[in-house]
Amino acid sequence: MAMPKGPQAFPRTEYLRRLSAVKSEMQQRGIDVLIVTTPQNIGYLTGYTAKSAYVPQGLIVSLKDEEPTFILRRMDAPAAIYQTFLAHNQIIGYPEGLIGNLERDGFDTIVDFLLDSGVAKRRIGLEEKFLTPQTIAKFKSRLPEASIDDFSNGVSWIRLVKSDLEIAVMREAAAITDAGMRRAQEVVRPGVREADAAAEIISTLARGANGKVGTDVHHSFFLCASPRTGTCHIKWTEETFRESSQVNLEFTGVRHGYVSPLMRTLSIGKPSDRLRRIHEGEVAALEAALLTVKPGATCADVATAFKNTLRKHGFEKESRCGYAIGLDWLEPTASLKEDDRTILQPNMTFHLMLGNWIDEDFGYSLSETIRVTKGGVETFSKLPRELFEIHP
Repeated sequence: MAMPKGPQAFPRTEYLRRLSAVKSEMQQRGIDVLIVTTPQNIGYLTGYTAKSAYVPQGLIVSLKDEEPTFILRRMDAPAAIYQTFLAHNQIIGYPEGLIGNLERDGFDTIVDFLLDSGVAKRRIGLEEKFLTPQTIAKFKSRLPEASIDDFSNGVSWIRLVKSDLEIAVMREAAAITDAGMRRAQEVVRPGVREADAAAEIISTLARGANGKVGTDVHHSFFLCASPRTGTCHIKWTEETFRESSQVNLEFTGVRHGYVSPLMRTLSIGKPSDRLRRIHEGEVAALEAALLTVKPGATCADVATAFKNTLRKHGFEKESRCGYAIGLDWLEPTASLKEDDRTILQPNMTFHLMLGNWIDEDFGYSLSETIRVTKGGVETFSKLPRELFEIHP
C-alpha cells in the first residue's frame, strides 16, 4: 500500500518548472545526468526539507526522465515520500550498513544506480564544491568511462530569481518573523533571563502567524545582549537583562524551508548617545540602499549607496551589506558588496544585512529582507525601523 503524500509546499507543476530550468542549463553545458547533493538544492527541486544531509544523499536528474530519482538513507526515505512530489518508485533508500562503513557509503549506491541505468559513459555533473575530495575521487574511479564535470552553484544561480509562489511563501515567513520580534519587545525586561526570553521568541516562531505555522525553527537565532553586543553570532546565556542593557536580535520565521530574517536593536531604558547616532546613520544608509534597488542596478551599487551614506554620518561598515536569500539562510551566488557586479532582476531576494560590529563591546543590528520588483523594491517586514526602547 502506497504511503500518502503530506501537504506539499508547492504544486507539482512548480517543481517541474524548476527541473526544466535545470535541465536547460544541463543541455547548455552538455551534461546528461546531474547529481544534486546540497540539501537546499534538493529541497528546491523536490520540496524535501528533512534533516538528513549529514549522511550521503543525492538527487539524480537525467535529461531523459521527467522526474528525478532521490537516493538517501533508508530510514529517511519515508520523509521524502511524505514531503516531495516524487513517485514512490523514484525514492530509493540505501541500507544502514553503509553508515559508518569505511569501505562503502551511500554515494556507492548512487554510483551503482548510474551503472545500472546505463549512463556510465555519459557526461555527469557533480556539485564538486560541496563534496569531499574522497567522494569526488570515488565517482571518478568507479565511473572511469564517464566525463565528470563540475556543476557547483549551477542550481543555486537558478534559485536566485524566485517564482511568485516562492515570494508568497517568503511573505508568510516574514509575518512569522515579525510576530517573533513583537514578542521580543514584550518579554525583554530587566530581571528576565536571556534564555527565558529566547524561549518565548522561539515558541512564537514555531506557532507562526496568520494561521501559518513555522515549519522549522532556524538554527540561526542570535541574541547578543550587553556587554556582548560587539559579537554577531552568539546565542543567549543564563544571565538576566538589566537596566540600560542593549539587545541585538537576528532571527527568522520559516515556511517550507524559506526564510525572511530580520535584525533589530532593543534598548532597555534610554539608549546611549552613541547607540542613537549609529541608529540614525544606519537607517539613513538603509533608505539610500533601498532607493538604489531596481532592475539593472548591481549588488555593488546597493552596497556603495549604503556605505557612502553611512560614512557621512561618521561610521564605517567593514562587512558586506547583505546576500541572496530564500530557501535557507544563504544562497552563495550574490552578495551586496562593492565588488559584486551581479545585475539585479525582478524577484531576486536579499537579506539587506546592516549589522555593524564596531568594538568588542559595542555593535548594532538592523536589516530587512527585500525583493527586487519591476519598479524598485519590496520589504517583507511590516515592522518600523526603530531603535526599540523598552520602558518597564
